[in-house]
Amino acid sequence: MRITYLGHSVFYLEGGEEKIIIDPFLRGNAQATKTPDDFTELTKILVTHGHGDHIGDTVELAKKTGATVFCNHEIAHYLAGKGVENIHSMHIGGRFGSIKMTPALHGSGIEEDGQMLYGGNPGGFVVDVGGYRIYHAGDTGLTMDMQLLEEENIDVALLPIGGNYTMDLRDAARAVRLIRPRYVIPMHFDTFEVIAADPNELQVPANVQRVILKPGETMQLQSKR
Repeated sequence: MRITYLGHSVFYLEGGEEKIIIDPFLRGNAQATKTPDDFTELTKILVTHGHGDHIGDTVELAKKTGATVFCNHEIAHYLAGKGVENIHSMHIGGRFGSIKMTPALHGSGIEEDGQMLYGGNPGGFVVDVGGYRIYHAGDTGLTMDMQLLEEENIDVALLPIGGNYTMDLRDAARAVRLIRPRYVIPMHFDTFEVIAADPNELQVPANVQRVILKPGETMQLQSKR
C-alpha cells in the first residue's frame, strides 16, 4: 500500500488493483510534481468538493483513464455535462463498497466563465485500499462529527493545516485527538501565502505518528497479515 503526496490536497493511493487519486489539482498547482499526462491508469477519482483547487483535472483524467469519479450528486451532474461517463454520486454519510463520504464544513461552488455554479455539499472520504483505511478530510474546519471517525479505525488521516479556509495547526491537532488514527499526514498548506504553515508544528499524541511528506514523496505501508 502506497500513499503519494502530490501537493496541496492531492494524494495518489495504490494498493492491490486500486489506483486512486483524490482531489486531482495538478495543472496550475505550483507544488504538483506530476501532471495529468503522467497518469494512464486510474481506477477511481475522488472529488471532495467543487472548488478549482480540488476538482482540478478531474474531467481530463476521467476521460483519459475511464476511472469512476466519486463525488456528490451536484458535482456528478456537472461532470456528466462535461462528457464524463463513469460517475458514482454520493452524499454525506453514504457508503458504497470501499468508500464512505463524510461531512466537511466548507463550500463547494464551481467557478466557470465568471459564474459560480452550485456544487452541493462539501465532504471528505473514508476509503479502504490495500488493507488500510484512509481518511481524506477535504477542506474543512474542526467539527465534532470527527469524533465519530474514531469507530472507523482510521489508519491514516490526511488533514488540512493551513488555516484561513480550513483548520489551522491548533484545530488539526484537536481533530487528531478526536479521530485517533495511527498516522496523520498534513495537507493543504503553503500552496498560497494565506495558508502558510509549518507541518512540523502539528502536535499529535504519543500513539499517533506524524508523517510529513513533501510533494512527490511516498509513504509505504506493509501489507496487513
